[in-house]
Amino acid sequence: MISLNLSASLNPGLLHKTRQNPTRLSALLVTGDKPFSCRYPLGLSPIPNLQIRDSAAKKSLLSLTNPKTPAGSFSRRPRSIAAAGSSDPSPDSDSGEAEKKEKKAKNLQLGIVFGLWYFQNIVFNIFNKKALNVFPYPWLLASFQLFAGSIWMLVLWSFKLYPCPKISKPFIIALLGPALFHTIGHISACVSFSKVAVSFTHVIKSAEPVFSVIFSSFLGDSYPLAVWLSILPIVMGCSLAAVTEVSFNLGGLSGAMISNVGFVLRNIYSKRSLQSFKEIDGLNLYGWISILSLVYLFPVAIFVEGSQWVQGYHKAIASVGKPSTFYIWVLLSGVFYHLYNQSSYQALDEISPLTFSVGNTMKRVVVIVSTVIVFRNPVRPLNALGSAIAIFGTFLYSQATAKKKKIDVGDDKKN
Repeated sequence: MISLNLSASLNPGLLHKTRQNPTRLSALLVTGDKPFSCRYPLGLSPIPNLQIRDSAAKKSLLSLTNPKTPAGSFSRRPRSIAAAGSSDPSPDSDSGEAEKKEKKAKNLQLGIVFGLWYFQNIVFNIFNKKALNVFPYPWLLASFQLFAGSIWMLVLWSFKLYPCPKISKPFIIALLGPALFHTIGHISACVSFSKVAVSFTHVIKSAEPVFSVIFSSFLGDSYPLAVWLSILPIVMGCSLAAVTEVSFNLGGLSGAMISNVGFVLRNIYSKRSLQSFKEIDGLNLYGWISILSLVYLFPVAIFVEGSQWVQGYHKAIASVGKPSTFYIWVLLSGVFYHLYNQSSYQALDEISPLTFSVGNTMKRVVVIVSTVIVFRNPVRPLNALGSAIAIFGTFLYSQATAKKKKIDVGDDKKN
């Protein structure tokens, strides 16, 4: 039953017009003295118990709501007065369309971030290798890359292009460990790049989950059987790729393995020491890691290979022919090293760890294929098979660890 008040002073002429324009019916149902009840939706059947003082108005309204009203005067399709009287979309449809647009915009933004992440990583690997081919001094080149990233962040903070975080002494102390392990991981990777093909280094670096599981287990974390099984193809694939690698070099293999250890310890140490500094986002965190890593690395770089830099510089210029070409290679390697790390942190802020892991795995595939094409490195069939097995194992690992995280979250909620 629907109870409404109908004004006693209805205009019969106005009621008659509603037969031509049903949307005006809602304007007629205004507050009045006499209530009436209706068992049916208005416009589908007569309205019983209608109390109207004006007989002409009553006659007009009853003819309007009579089912025998001529076709075209009022629709028989069930609908509410608001739906019949409004050509504008409902609030629900408006919100649904807004959500769709927002989702499309977010997906587009995420696609751009992923595209930049992949593109910047490819550019870094290509020009980093070009520079190392003519100037085989990875300690200086790695230091410059950290220097370029530090200058980049200082410019963003100084010109207020990005909010500068409030830094405290406890934060710097907590960051010393992660920055040290980041330095170890970065310089070891550069050493590996200088001695073997870029594709081989990335295949070995895909074994990073193996070290993550082992070290985390020693520190008390437990993993389901699926995680342990997922690292088997990683080990098998990396081993097959290593024994069939044309440019195999023990120093290059060791550098990639040490890089894995450094980055895994950085992640573990960051998780344990930086939990109380969640107000600092990933981009600012990486900026401060770059600055502290530069402080760690450059003095050691001077000690390790500083005496060879001048001679190596002249050989590099003679090999390239134009000093500007060498400068561009070094500059691009430094700028894009920071940019691809920046994009990865931005992607991690927007997506789940599982999606990030899958994206990182696919990134290695794209980088490996790109560098093989650019540098025309010979790839044996077994080497390609081993690389594919290792990368597939990394994908399985990301799936297994994602399920473990869901289980852990569920257990925490129960507790």
